[in-house]
Amino acid sequence: MRESYTINYKALKINLDHNFYGTFAEIGAGQEVARNFFKVGGASGTIAKAMSAYDMKFSDAIYGEESDGRYVSQSRLEKMLDHEWALIMERLQGEKYETKRYFVFANTVTTINYTKTSEGHGWLGVRFQARENGPVNTVILHVRLLDSDATLQQSVLGDLGVNLVFACYQYSADPNQFVDSLMDNLPKNSLEIDLLSMVGEAFEGLDNRLLALVLVTKGYSKAACFLPTGEVVHSKDLIYKKDICVLRARFKPFTNLNQDMISGAQSQFSKDFDIDLSKILTLCEMTLNNLADSSPIDIQDFLDRTDIICKLGFPVIVSNFAEHHELTDFLKSCKPNRISIALGVMNLVHILNPNNYKNPTSELLQNFGKLFAHNVRIYAYPYHNLEKNKIWKATDIELPLAIQGLFRFVLDANQISDIEVFNSKNFEIISSDLIAEIQNNTQGWEAKVPPIVVELIKEKCLFDYPCDITIKRKKTKPNLFQI
Repeated sequence: MRESYTINYKALKINLDHNFYGTFAEIGAGQEVARNFFKVGGASGTIAKAMSAYDMKFSDAIYGEESDGRYVSQSRLEKMLDHEWALIMERLQGEKYETKRYFVFANTVTTINYTKTSEGHGWLGVRFQARENGPVNTVILHVRLLDSDATLQQSVLGDLGVNLVFACYQYSADPNQFVDSLMDNLPKNSLEIDLLSMVGEAFEGLDNRLLALVLVTKGYSKAACFLPTGEVVHSKDLIYKKDICVLRARFKPFTNLNQDMISGAQSQFSKDFDIDLSKILTLCEMTLNNLADSSPIDIQDFLDRTDIICKLGFPVIVSNFAEHHELTDFLKSCKPNRISIALGVMNLVHILNPNNYKNPTSELLQNFGKLFAHNVRIYAYPYHNLEKNKIWKATDIELPLAIQGLFRFVLDANQISDIEVFNSKNFEIISSDLIAEIQNNTQGWEAKVPPIVVELIKEKCLFDYPCDITIKRKKTKPNLFQI
């Protein structure tokens, strides 16, 4: 079991190892991280330089200007790491430095303002050598600072920075300990690490999508986002000021029904708000409650489903949201332009079923109200009611009398709209049945999923498809994490 060290112990241990040597460059919230190393003593053994280009003019003169004018950004952090690492390589040469393992720590952070109208958050990164004269490794993370006081946020930032440097120093060969150590001595309600990227020889074979899943599973983050390239991206960078359409599903696998829901919702969203269809950002969201049929989580299954969605060209959100309104709260925090969600009619019935709540009077009203608190538009995909042999749209839902008025209010406010264009053949697709058909290679299953999905399932033997060849999967390190 990993021992959890104090912040002072970690800083002092690094200071006393004169072979781990580098630079601290901090922008924004003050030199909170470097200060922790200075105050424990022996900092001359660790710190080659500590600086803070606090004024924007100085910062631009050193690191260059940002095209979007944002200084608390991944782009600014990467420029800081690049610049400071180049200086180390240029200036710290010769016999005195032959045994050194170099590092650069950088951060760019803003804390909560005096009027408490802005959120504290920041980017932290370390570029380092895991061994003498070894290749460069880079770790980058984004943190949300949740305390309501700037002084408390600065303290959390300082401790997190020490944890990050120590993790690079001590745990680069063990991703599980690396991730857990980041939260040492820090209360979870004070921060959220919503992006973590680890690149380099020390992390060879480690899939950063896996890291994102680990953060969400451990409760360090609410959600993580991936681009169609598979690259991990910060949610706000993906969603900010965009018109977004989201589909929540298990995607096991991605079916023609999922595609039809997306297409129908996109089309009406575009028409209702006069948005260019090509400008709509469509996201596929999977919640951890749906990722696993049992415990522990099947990490490879998660990666397979993510691969499929990315190959189809959609960004992916992985979350721990049990309720739909938690998703809309998260999306709104990323400050999009408009939000639309494609939702099956039966999901609406589930949300509005009083039997699903311990206290229906308060919980149902609260959850349903929160779902629409951010002016969300829901596009409801119809359901084939086999008992009545009828296609149910949102306007056909049979609800208890006490709920009908609430639902009618939302319909009249145009916050729920029926998807008008759909393919009724997709009503026959039931994911659990489809999985069995794939496993048995039942004739005709291929017609229920997009061609790319068929290709990937057969190529990689996904979902227990009966392959006759040995598949060489991309090497990952899924078993290093205790989740």
